[in-house]
This record gives sequence, C-alpha cells and structure tokens, in this order.
Amino acid sequence: MNSASATENASLQHQPPPQGHACAQCGSPVDDGDQFCNACGAPQEMAAHPSAPATRSIECKNCGAMLKIPADQRSITCPFCDSNYVVDLPTTTSDRQPPEFVLGFAVTPEQALEKFRKWLKSGGMFRPGDLQLAKIEDKLRGVYLPFWSFSMLAQSAWSAEIGEYWYRTETYTTSENGKTVTRTRQVRETEWWPLRGRHHRYYSGFLVSGSRGLPQVQAERIKPYRLESLKRYLPYFLAGWLSEEYSVERDEALAICQQEFGLREQKNVASFMPGDTHSSLAVTIDYSDVNSDLILLPVYLLSYRYGDKLFRFLLNGQTGKAAGDRPWSRKRIGMAVAMGLAVLLVIALLYFWNR
Repeated sequence: MNSASATENASLQHQPPPQGHACAQCGSPVDDGDQFCNACGAPQEMAAHPSAPATRSIECKNCGAMLKIPADQRSITCPFCDSNYVVDLPTTTSDRQPPEFVLGFAVTPEQALEKFRKWLKSGGMFRPGDLQLAKIEDKLRGVYLPFWSFSMLAQSAWSAEIGEYWYRTETYTTSENGKTVTRTRQVRETEWWPLRGRHHRYYSGFLVSGSRGLPQVQAERIKPYRLESLKRYLPYFLAGWLSEEYSVERDEALAICQQEFGLREQKNVASFMPGDTHSSLAVTIDYSDVNSDLILLPVYLLSYRYGDKLFRFLLNGQTGKAAGDRPWSRKRIGMAVAMGLAVLLVIALLYFWNR
C-alpha cells in the first residue's frame, strides 16, 4: 500500500477549510494573505468576503445537464448541446452533496476565444467557407463542471501459469555446397507451473465526470488538471461563471472509477509476476477504504450546429488544453481528391508518352 498517498488523501479529506476570496480580476479562488492571484497574477487587496451570488437551477431536457445560472438571467442556451429547451428546477434539496473543492480558471475568456480561433483554423482549407464564426464565437462559455475524485485500496487475489525459459541443444543436418553437414543450435523451451498469490495497492487521482452533458470519453480529452491548486469550495468563488450540479450520482461514478482502477491493478499484478513469462492471469479485486470528493473544475464549452450535426469545442480552463470536433467541407474535400486524381492521371500520361 502506498502509505504516502493514503496519508495525503486523509489530510485532504479532513483538513479544516481555509479562508479565501475570489480574485477581482479573473474570479479564481485566492487564499487570504496571498498578495497575488495564482491564476492570473493580479495583485490582491485585503477585503471582506463577497456574498454568494444568487442563482437558480435549470435542467436541459435535451442532454440532461443541470446548470446553475444567475437568478436574474431569464433565458439560456445549453452550452453542452446548443439547445434552448431548458426548464427551471426546484430549490436544491438538502440531500444533494455540496462541492468540496474548486479549481479556479487560469485561462481568461479572451484567451479561450483566441485558442478556439487558432484551433478551428488548424482545419486548414477543408474548413467550410460558410461557417459563420461571429455567431459561433458568441456561444463560448466558461463553466465550472462537477467531477468525482476517488481514492481506495485494491486488494487482489490472483492466479496464473508461470513460465521459465530453458534451452536445449538440437542437432540438425543441412546442405552446404552440395554436401550434407551436421550443425547444432539452441532451442528455447518453456516450463510451466501454476502459481497463486495476493497483491494490494492504493489508487487515487482519477477524475470521473459528474455531468451528463460531458461524457467521460470527452472529459478525458482535456485532462490532466493540476490538482495541487485545489481550494476548499466556497459559493462566492463561482461569481461571474456558470456552474453545473452533478447529474451523475456518486455510486455510478464509483463504478466507472473502479473499472479504471481495475485495469490499473491488472497491469500492476501482471508486472509483478515472477518467471520469464506468464499466461491465464486471473485477478479478483476487492476495494476498501473508499473516499470521495466532489470537485468543480474549470472548462470552456462551445457547442454549435453546422448542417444537421452538433459540434463541440472543449478547453481546459486551467491548462489551456483544447479538444473537439471540427466540421469539414465535403465540397472542398471532394475538390482536393479530384485534383489529386487529376495530377496522378497527368503523371501517368506523361510517363507512357515518354516511353
């Protein structure tokens, strides 16, 4: 068991919440006493905590995302699916788990917009010429999204066939210069025997998306986050930003996490095997000492429709890592293919002409 990881996780779970405030420049959380914001570097003035912003909760009936928006905002386009079909939700009930940690935005909206433009232009000549960028860019939104973070002890019982290599000398005949000659060579053999054992390791650091609007496979595209910058959650950290309540429950997220940790445990057990090779490895895993944290992480979202398809751009609001799917112009791709075939045809004709 990794005792250092266990100790670190325990301290994360039980440390008292420090006092802090939101940076007036970028809105990222800053500890009291810090002279500069860790995200944008802006100088900090000692001031009383601002009050938490008044919000209301809505649910997108198209993709299932559950957002918190400013109370005075009467209309919203879902940043996940570009849908206007949203409905108000009742006041949050007491059984909803509040966030425990938050990671502030280090990328400003202006920087995020510039990164989107650069990313989209990287599509080159195959980007549709009728794509109206001005209307698309207005859809860029910075959102605090919920993620579940788990740590747990995996204890495994395993069984396998272990192989040890040994070599025997083999005599053979061959023909050289019309004569039959005798030669020897080393042939590798494998001796197998069954073996059973136990293995354990402490796992942590895998983030599971708590958002129906951002499936896990897409969340992986903008990882990793530098979690050493996490702050204890306080409501006013979200002032000026959209945020989403978790729509993936803890138990569902736990199952996803344990599937990932199970793959890691399989690899670790395999690397632990003695001998020269192994086969028929079977691993049975029991998890214990499960701890969880609900974390809000910064993400820029831009969803738009081109033709009859939905496209989405994602940007890690801390590191600036971008991902997404671009629309492609079938007409321009077809023209490029036709030009390529025409060039090949000309080359072929010139070749046969000059023979």
